[in-house]
This record gives sequence, C-alpha cells and structure tokens, in this order.
Amino acid sequence: MIICTHNSRRSHLGQLWLAVGADHYGLPEIETFSGGTEATAFHPNAVNAVLRAGFKIETDDPNASNPVYQISWKAEMDGYKAFSTRFDEAPNPTKEFAAIMVCSEADQGCPFVPGTDFRLALPFEDPKAFDGTDLQDAKYDERCKQIGTEMLFVMSNVELK
Repeated sequence: MIICTHNSRRSHLGQLWLAVGADHYGLPEIETFSGGTEATAFHPNAVNAVLRAGFKIETDDPNASNPVYQISWKAEMDGYKAFSTRFDEAPNPTKEFAAIMVCSEADQGCPFVPGTDFRLALPFEDPKAFDGTDLQDAKYDERCKQIGTEMLFVMSNVELK
C-alpha cells in the first residue's frame, strides 16, 4: 500500500505505477492499494498527469467530492478503481502487506502502520506547490515520471515467498 497524507497525488501515482510494474513483470498475485492519513480526493492535476502519461481514465461523476476513477493501461483490461481513502479503511488491507510512505509527513505521522510486514520511506516532493502556476503541468508530469521510475524499480526487485 502506498501511503501519503491526503491520498490525492503522490500515493495515487505510486499505486498506479506499482500496478503497472506488477503487470509488466508478470506478478498477478500483487495487489496495489493507496491511502492517506486522511481522505480527500484524487486531485484533478494528478489525474491529468496520468492522462498525459497515456493512461485511460473514466469516471461516472467527475464533480463528486471524491470521484471514483477507473484507470487502465491496456485495451483488454478493466483497470482498477482509484479514489481517496484513509490507509486504515476498506478496501485497504489490514494484514500481510507492505507500506511505502511517499511523503515525509505521512512517514512521520505514521511511524507504525498496523498489519504491515514491511515499511519503506520513499518520499517525493509534492507537485501541489506548483498548482496554478505556469510550471504546474511540467512538475506534475515530472513527478509522475519520477514515481513511475521508482515504483517500476521496486517491482523489478520483488521476490515472492
């Protein structure tokens, strides 16, 4: 499970790229999840970065306070659901999972994640700092690529028990 404070940007990017990595490396038994220390919504700027990266995203109600998105990267797949939730709420796992903390606030705020077998701090700068600026799209795309590179590397090193 990828954990960040608001489950709105970096944690969604991490979950997506972990899922892509599991698919790419032929690890169908790997399920990916994301959560925050609080639930907000998958931020539109992060959604747009995912679209620019070539993913297909659909939602029934983009104006909902916390839209549920269906994200896919291959034509023959249904994709997975992405929406904001707390790390300790369904559908997130409660035991036998790895926790990857992608922001320093969540890393410090959650020194203990119940049920995890493995915890890794892998913080990324928040692209939120560039919201509403001329650099917004470039910085979101940069973060999407950076997180993608790191998560694909993580999945390339997974050894299943």
